[in-house]
Amino acid sequence: MSKRILNVVTNVGHYDDPSHATGLWLSELTHAWHVFEEAGFEQVLVSPQGGAVPLEPRSLKFPNYDRTAKAWRADPARMALLDDTRGPEEIDPAEFDAIFFTGGHAVMYDFPDSEGLQRISREIFERGGVVSSVCHGYCGLLNTRLSNGEYLVAGRKVTGFAWQEEVLARVDKLVPYNAEEEMTKRGALYEKAKLPFVSYAISDGNLVTGQNPGSAKATARKVVEVLG
Repeated sequence: MSKRILNVVTNVGHYDDPSHATGLWLSELTHAWHVFEEAGFEQVLVSPQGGAVPLEPRSLKFPNYDRTAKAWRADPARMALLDDTRGPEEIDPAEFDAIFFTGGHAVMYDFPDSEGLQRISREIFERGGVVSSVCHGYCGLLNTRLSNGEYLVAGRKVTGFAWQEEVLARVDKLVPYNAEEEMTKRGALYEKAKLPFVSYAISDGNLVTGQNPGSAKATARKVVEVLG
């Protein structure tokens, strides 16, 4: 039986200011998808509302727009997957070995308070499956509680897009909150690389997280490693 991965993507297309577009950071999906595909894993896409997934415009420009992202956009079958994602209510967590939260600033809006995604993450995690995220994907873990009422991230090593990176990306005035700060408020042991934007991924048991867009491959490889 091949392992099954649930990739989580966003439905949001702009910041609070509608004139500033955002969405899925495409390479964070395509890099991980490629790693999981090479490992022989079966993959499914889910989003908080189900349906279409907008793409972050900045992820479609050099140097972010690489071979895997271009290949995905050139493949009608792959693009069709982003037009019709499943909703959380259509997902049975028992059918998946891992959940992987992709990023893009859009996820800061629709990932944290999705009770459906929280339910799926909790069930996968508590039976020993892998809960993972890359970049802003860790916003999907902010409000997830275990059956005992504790935050899933409390007391565990976590990384994700750093506030310094928000400032350097010049979006610190646009984002709705400081994700790094919110994660530490929930008791997570937040870590980051010494330099911004370099690949950095960590695992703490069956929790696997990556810091930024350049960390998607490393994060996915750690997921494969933990799943054995």
